[in-house]
Order: sequence, then structure tokens, then C-alpha cells
Amino acid sequence: MFDNPLTLYKLIILYMLNRASFPLTVAQISDFILDKDYTTFLTLQQGISDLKEAEMITSHSIGNRTHLTITPEGEQTLHYFENRITDAIKNDVIHFLKENEITLRNEVSVQGDYYKSTTGEYEARLVAKERGINLVDITLSVPTEEMAASICDNWQMCNQEVYQALVKLLF
Repeated sequence: MFDNPLTLYKLIILYMLNRASFPLTVAQISDFILDKDYTTFLTLQQGISDLKEAEMITSHSIGNRTHLTITPEGEQTLHYFENRITDAIKNDVIHFLKENEITLRNEVSVQGDYYKSTTGEYEARLVAKERGINLVDITLSVPTEEMAASICDNWQMCNQEVYQALVKLLF
């Protein structure tokens, strides 16, 4: 189909980002592409790097996750070459996004990160977003890095309960 298979992998990445209604992380894209044995990890990383360099995707890091978004240039490129992605691959992408939408969305919309403040304590910043709007944005100061890390880990698991409790207590 292609003289260079890397081109197909780049198109798959663009297709995934275009089909998702929210940013995807490098890990989420990697999970899909590597689980389907489309390519190797290093080739996938090369494709992502090439797409960023060509400004077809943008990336921003939040904590230890890199979020990717398709740019207008990427959308235009996909529009011209989407027909080179087989229907089977497109169906795999659509099925993956549909089956995992809640998990994928939660992974990118619930963020917890911590840092050492100028006072020497650690601050855990906890954010929950929906459709790009912050529902909750809390910063907690704690004395140790271990506590901050634990808070961020627990936030990933119980953010909905915390949000509901806050709403119940405050309204």
C-alpha cells in the first residue's frame, strides 16, 4: 500500500486523534497500535515525533502523561490520505474508541500532579475536567512527598466520589 510503512502508522495516529472527541495520550495510542501488532514501539515513537515536527499534532505534558491533539494541518492531511487506511484498520480504531471511551476520557480528564512548594511542603494539584471545562481544581498542601503522591494516586480512583461529596456539602 505504501512505499514507507511509517506513513500508514502516522495516518493511523491522525485517524485516532481525529475520531476521538478529546485528546489522547501517547500511552493510549501506543496501547492500541502495539496491541494490534501494527508496528513496534520505536517505529511508533518515530511516527509521533515526525507528526509533531510537521505540526500535524501538538503535545502537552500533564504530570507524567503526554496528551496529543490533531492540528488543522493534520486534519487536512488526513482528509487527503484517509482513503489509504484500510476499512479493517478504521473499524479497529472505531471499535477501540467506542469500547474504551469512558476509560480513555477519564484518563485525560482526571489529572493529579504534585510539586515541592517554595515553603518546603508538597502541593498536590487535583483537576477533573469535562469537555475542557474544569469541574474541580483543588490544591492541597501536605508535609511529605509520599502523601502528595498518594493523594494524586487516590484522586485517579475516587475523583467522582470526591466531586459528589463536595457538591453535596456545599449546595
